[in-house]
Amino acid sequence: MQQLKQYWVAEALERDLGDPGNPDNMMSWKQVIDLDEREAFPHEIIEWLYNWKLSHYYVPEWVGGEFTSFEEFVSIVRVLCRRDQTAGIAFTTLFWSFLCWMAGTEEQKQKLASFIKDQNGAMCLAYSERAHGSDLIAGDVTATKVPGGYLLNGEKWPINRATISGVSFVIAKTDASAGSRGLSLFMVEKARLDSATYYNLPKTLTHGVRGSDISGIGFKDCFVPDDMLLGKEGAGLELALKGFQITRPLCAAFSHGAADTALRTTLKFAMGRELYGKTVFDIPQPKRTLVDAFLDILICDCETIGVARGFHVVPEQFSVWGAVVKYQVTVALEKMIQDVSVVLGSRFYMRDEHDFGIFQKQLRDNAIISMFDGSSIVNLHALILQMRSLAKHRAKRNDKTMEALQSRLEVNFSLDKPVPRYAPEKMDLFSRGADDSLQGLEIAIAQLHDLKDQSDVNAEVLEQIITFASCALEELNAQDEYLATSAFEFGHDQSPELFELAKKYCALHAVATCLHMWIYNRKNLGEFFAKGEWLVLSLARLLRSFRPWHNLTISPVYVENVAQELVKLYNEDKMFSIVPFQLAKTETQKDKTNAASELQLQA
Repeated sequence: MQQLKQYWVAEALERDLGDPGNPDNMMSWKQVIDLDEREAFPHEIIEWLYNWKLSHYYVPEWVGGEFTSFEEFVSIVRVLCRRDQTAGIAFTTLFWSFLCWMAGTEEQKQKLASFIKDQNGAMCLAYSERAHGSDLIAGDVTATKVPGGYLLNGEKWPINRATISGVSFVIAKTDASAGSRGLSLFMVEKARLDSATYYNLPKTLTHGVRGSDISGIGFKDCFVPDDMLLGKEGAGLELALKGFQITRPLCAAFSHGAADTALRTTLKFAMGRELYGKTVFDIPQPKRTLVDAFLDILICDCETIGVARGFHVVPEQFSVWGAVVKYQVTVALEKMIQDVSVVLGSRFYMRDEHDFGIFQKQLRDNAIISMFDGSSIVNLHALILQMRSLAKHRAKRNDKTMEALQSRLEVNFSLDKPVPRYAPEKMDLFSRGADDSLQGLEIAIAQLHDLKDQSDVNAEVLEQIITFASCALEELNAQDEYLATSAFEFGHDQSPELFELAKKYCALHAVATCLHMWIYNRKNLGEFFAKGEWLVLSLARLLRSFRPWHNLTISPVYVENVAQELVKLYNEDKMFSIVPFQLAKTETQKDKTNAASELQLQA
């Protein structure tokens, strides 16, 4: 398997953090559980991460940081969140700095870069309000223009890191009569405020991420100077929505980290626990549950890595891609963790019985991810408003546009190819009907047929992949026909049936990304990936809700081979992923490695 340099930083961070099962290590499961029991903010962990210079990877190279790609960024966040989502999420509030990288002046960018790198600064996103939730236009916080700046009034709640952070991105009404054009965005630096004119709201007690600073901030005639306005006055909602296109899909990395630990600790239990004369893992039903969980991770990996690279290739399409991935990945991995809890049995509910109780913490913490930066309903609604445009765009394609599309797909999904520099100025509120991943489904099917002449492709596996891909295309075409003849409704009065169609669109999008990822990486992601058995099982899993496969027999050997790969990655301390990069060696694995080395020396 080719070693991909975009995963080197994640491997280095893993190596320095060490085995999370060792209580003495930073971000060990015992440490984070102890903090969770006390509902204490992980100050020591956050300080260690700053000292490691991890904050530099949240600042783009073009403003003096180390950030190069979202693919690298996602791998880093997975490392953090496989250990602790509380600390991982708290540290990664730094990614709201992309609002400044996207819309700030050069002076604002340099000041924020220094704040992050040199002052170990943190930030929060102050959008929501107690009475209005995700309805930003209805917000009550106002910013009244006065000479030299604005007076802020009102409260924002609930806000992650509201109390601890030094910079708050605050959206406020600058013109109550202008509707969506009446909101402006401010990058508020607390150190420059009169402390008598703002206040922090009490910590909100939560079921998960219990150590987080979930609180709020209030303003009373709080003066903020003009240089804290981000972008133009009245552009706040547009900037907020474009910012969500960045932060929403990146939330998938939080879920990936939790899913890895949930599956890893459950597999450890299943392989070590004996019942009825065999291990739990040797019993067919628990084994299939764990294999399905692994498949869910691989499916979501294709989506998450694909979207991470897509930021650089097709940023103008992220009103669609961001909504799809935020729904599909976070919901699927949340369900996956719930599913594997059955294998762990009663231990999943115990706080100190198995691996310090980390499974239960990850289950509780991860439940909030699908709500972050817009709930599942919000993201499905954003997709519904664009589905008819997507259908019309597909109908208008021609040979020239398809050739350009294929070129973009190759860059987007070939993990050994460099991606262009991220260009946030290309982001748009609507994709204008474009969605390369699904609109490239016919291209993928043609490429699959071309593989029939390749000697290194199993003919049976390939034929089943083609069958599933063709059925996905049939479903997409049928959905397009339905949308072309149905009435369009603006606003929030969308029917439940349209929400179901949006969910189906997300599943078909996942089918397409899995196909693209396999086609463009068969020769650089190792033998298991190349064989494609995992892809057959994954496509069947994605399509089963609307295409029951009663007449298609899938060999049980595929399931067994996927199970063997799962165990192999576990034994080698590799990330459960299509890119299984090296994790910190567990103490057990170190013992095995040392023993093998001694035997070689003796020989």
